[in-house]
Amino acid sequence: MRKLSIMILLLLSLSFVLAACGTKEESDKSNGADTKNDLLAKVKENGKLVVGTEGTYPPFSYHDDNGKLTGFDVEISEEVAKRLGVKAEFKETQWDAMFAGLDAKRFDMIANQVGINDERKEKYSFSDPYISSSAVLIARSDSDVKSFEDIKGLKAAQSLTSNYGEMAKSYGAELVGVDGFNQSAELLNSKRVDVTINDKLSFLDYKKQKPNAKIEIVDSADDVSQSGLMFRKDNDTLVDAVNKALKEMIDDGTYTKISEKWFGENVLK
Repeated sequence: MRKLSIMILLLLSLSFVLAACGTKEESDKSNGADTKNDLLAKVKENGKLVVGTEGTYPPFSYHDDNGKLTGFDVEISEEVAKRLGVKAEFKETQWDAMFAGLDAKRFDMIANQVGINDERKEKYSFSDPYISSSAVLIARSDSDVKSFEDIKGLKAAQSLTSNYGEMAKSYGAELVGVDGFNQSAELLNSKRVDVTINDKLSFLDYKKQKPNAKIEIVDSADDVSQSGLMFRKDNDTLVDAVNKALKEMIDDGTYTKISEKWFGENVLK
């Protein structure tokens, strides 16, 4: 009988020990000790948010005359990292290799005006939109062109393989091939073409650099494209923290200040 009592006491003691261990383990997890798969916890532990960007894509990320990496996306990322309590560390990568770099965990986030679309959302997570833009029709300030319907039979400076070129063609314009927006603007200014259809942000950047250029937006497409900061899937804690930082930036005016510095206006509205 005595042996049985001792055995029962031993079993009870073991049960209390196991229960205590289980409670401690659950407590450790709830307090963030189990951070193996939590990217936000790793970011904070390392003290840095690693950001993938091109570094050759003005005004979003590029090197200034002194060789310093700068741009709209660079400043947005630095401010987000600051609000997470860490530093932003940039890894420059060609666009064609950028998504693969994120997949390979070379960086935690991409900041490079990445458009949000259904195909990308199947594989990646995005922050709330931080850039909005649309296709715009640009003409000389003295032009009679006022809408997309007016460009039938006119010369449009366009990249021949772009969606904007297809759009100009759909309205009956004659395409004149160019390499980029700056060349389109030069042809407009010299009256060798009548119009160009392009991204609104490209126009705003050009006017920021050349405010006296006699070209202007005369019409805007209804469809608005949005860009977000991009992450690997299943990193919700980091995405949520970045969204919180972006909202704070918008609410306290920091976002508007950065946007006006680079584009002359708020590019989220």
